[in-house]
Amino acid sequence: MMSMAVVGMVAGMALGFAGYFGGFGAFLLVAALGAVGFVVGRFVEGDLDIGDFLRGRGSGRR
Repeated sequence: MMSMAVVGMVAGMALGFAGYFGGFGAFLLVAALGAVGFVVGRFVEGDLDIGDFLRGRGSGRR
């Protein structure tokens, strides 16, 4: 299991390479896909409930 510091370093290096070699558009693409991968990973691990995204802000709070 990798520590969060190592994961953050790898993500930062990937964004740096994308920005350097591909420009700002590639940087944004890598950042967006990384965020999607993070959310999917949290969902697969069970730390995130898909219902949190589907419910409205005010539902269940009355």
